[in-house]
Amino acid sequence: RLPVPKLEDTIRRYLNAQKPLLNDDQFRKTEELAHHFEKGIGRELHEQLVAQDNQNKHTSYITGPWFDMYLKAREPVVLNFNAFMSFNPDPKSEYNDQLIRATNMTVSAVRFMKTFRAGYLEPEVFHLNPEKSDTQIFKKIIRFVPPSLSWFGAYMVNAYPLDMSQYFRLFNSTRLPKLNRDELYTDETAKHLLVLRNGNFYVFDVIDRDGNMLKPSEIQAHLKYILSDNSPAPAFPLGYLSGENRDTWALLRNNLLDNGNEEALKKVDSAVFCLSLDDFPVKDFVHVSHTMLHGDGANRWYDKSFNLIITKDGTAGVNFEHSWGDGVAVLRFQNEVFKDSTKAPAISPQSQPASVDSSRAVRKLDFKLNDALKAGITKAKQKFDANVEALSLNLIQFHEGGKDLLKQKKVSPDAVAQLAFQMAFLRQYNQTVATYESCSTAAFRHGRTEAIRPASVHTKKCSEAFVRELSKHSTEELQKLIVECSKYHGRLTKEAAMGQGFDRHLFGLRYLALSKGIALPDLYQDQAYAQLNHNIISTSTLMSPAVQLGGFGPVVSDGLGVGYQVHDNWIGCNVSSYPTRNGTEFLQCVYKSLEDIFNVLKGKK
Repeated sequence: RLPVPKLEDTIRRYLNAQKPLLNDDQFRKTEELAHHFEKGIGRELHEQLVAQDNQNKHTSYITGPWFDMYLKAREPVVLNFNAFMSFNPDPKSEYNDQLIRATNMTVSAVRFMKTFRAGYLEPEVFHLNPEKSDTQIFKKIIRFVPPSLSWFGAYMVNAYPLDMSQYFRLFNSTRLPKLNRDELYTDETAKHLLVLRNGNFYVFDVIDRDGNMLKPSEIQAHLKYILSDNSPAPAFPLGYLSGENRDTWALLRNNLLDNGNEEALKKVDSAVFCLSLDDFPVKDFVHVSHTMLHGDGANRWYDKSFNLIITKDGTAGVNFEHSWGDGVAVLRFQNEVFKDSTKAPAISPQSQPASVDSSRAVRKLDFKLNDALKAGITKAKQKFDANVEALSLNLIQFHEGGKDLLKQKKVSPDAVAQLAFQMAFLRQYNQTVATYESCSTAAFRHGRTEAIRPASVHTKKCSEAFVRELSKHSTEELQKLIVECSKYHGRLTKEAAMGQGFDRHLFGLRYLALSKGIALPDLYQDQAYAQLNHNIISTSTLMSPAVQLGGFGPVVSDGLGVGYQVHDNWIGCNVSSYPTRNGTEFLQCVYKSLEDIFNVLKGKK
């Protein structure tokens, strides 16, 4: 179970995170409020939270508040919450044809779904010592140990089974807009796929009445039929509504239902998943990022648990809605789909589509729109276009070193990437700001994420040495500062992964106070608390042989959304920003910071 941290640990960690962001007077005030909270109302709330947690052993203390946080948010899901991960191309280039890849990935996705539902999907396990635990013999033995003891057997060899409770929402699921709080909807009986092309909606069954998957050649035939349909794009594309403010969308959805679209909307909501086929090739990585993060607004249904997007040249990616689950569940799905569709593809470039009557099997959905709905779609499109227009995406690849060299120098690769972001921001804006790094807590039942706070007194000291007074320090001194940052970051990461951060605990206590109608404690009304939770640098990293790059929008209007990967010999970094921040310049500063760090580690300056 996800532990509720001790209150004194949370307060200590909170103050450690505040220290680099405040001057002495501000820090003294925040420290006073924090200790006052710890001794008074905070203690009472903590005891109530622990008691409540003990009565709900089937879940975790963060589950309810976290679902609420996502589902009560009224901002559009696109750019604000949905994230993307794009697939690497198929190693066999002729398999990157749009129809072939769409067929193979759809088949692999349905195989994954059927394997998962039948209880045959291999458990997700984090192996700290893979030589001992990631072996056939261990898997054979553990299979015969009863579930109540098997986790203990896994712990003995440093293997940690991860929570998979989010996985069922991958399929047949959507987020329904409702006034004040959205709902998650899942209908596992539905057998059809939703396909979007040119803003038009199509459905066809991928599972037959016996629960078997359609033949790959039939899926290929139906997709070919959709790709060759030359119906014009709709004058009022419905997709834009799923990118609207949630209350506005909820009212428009009610109008859609009242206007005779109930059956068509049910088809959209219950579909196995949404396959979006784009009619253009991608130019470069920046274009991939724009396509997968938001696209044109008409050829996506952002409320589906995920959209599998495939462009004209076979570039593929996933855009996923975030309330139902986190990156680790989506990543497992992507890994399996990539592996299966490239190693055991269902069809080849020589395969012929089945000779079936696709015009009967495939149904194009028609939506009845009144004037209010047409006006709503027009307005949604205007807002969407304006938001996308304001968004910049930029990326860099640093090829002067990566994980291999950093491990050889005994420093944490993740710590170095995060240090580079701190240095870059200091170089560009001359300040240290609230920074967030997402860390999965899937090692616990119904765990979600915890925050790592990479801006510390150590990174601030090290960044200042590099940016402001490089000539004053010897290489040895600078190396020592990097090692200090690495050790501290390693500790924060370990704590967060073990559910020992402070963000979720403080969030849970605040949520409890509000739900009980208790006046909001002073700690939460402190300007410093608001500032710490206004995450200007929001970061996330996921590594996988299936994924080419990933990214998300800034979480605040003056923020940077940083998706990054530290590979064996290079480092990739993808940044989103709005006009108040210059993402291009930030990345130039990141590159310069990485150069400086690597030079110092190599003994040069």
